[in-house]
Amino acid sequence: QVQLVESGGGLVQPGGSLRLSCAASTNRFRFGSMGWYRQAPGKERDLVASITDGGNRNYADSVKGRFTLSSDNAKNTVYLQMNSLKPEDTAVYYCNAKELFRPSEYWGQGTQVTVSS
Repeated sequence: QVQLVESGGGLVQPGGSLRLSCAASTNRFRFGSMGWYRQAPGKERDLVASITDGGNRNYADSVKGRFTLSSDNAKNTVYLQMNSLKPEDTAVYYCNAKELFRPSEYWGQGTQVTVSS
């Protein structure tokens, strides 16, 4: 069973930074993509950023220029560096991984990010 273990959420003031980590329990290249989604109260879960096995990155328009997705292939881990955080970034952030060769995906347990003064 694939596990995605997240860390790095917390409370930060507007304009601050946080870094989220997602460690997979298996080789990252088993996945066609890995990334982060977020869900605010009363809203749908939306894509924040993703990276393909080929290294192509995709960002939501609302986070472009502020968030950066990176990966450490040796550690099967992806990171989401979040800068210039805004109150509207407040949400539960979920790590996601999609299998490369079959229609399966996996989710982390979620980590709370709260941006408030």
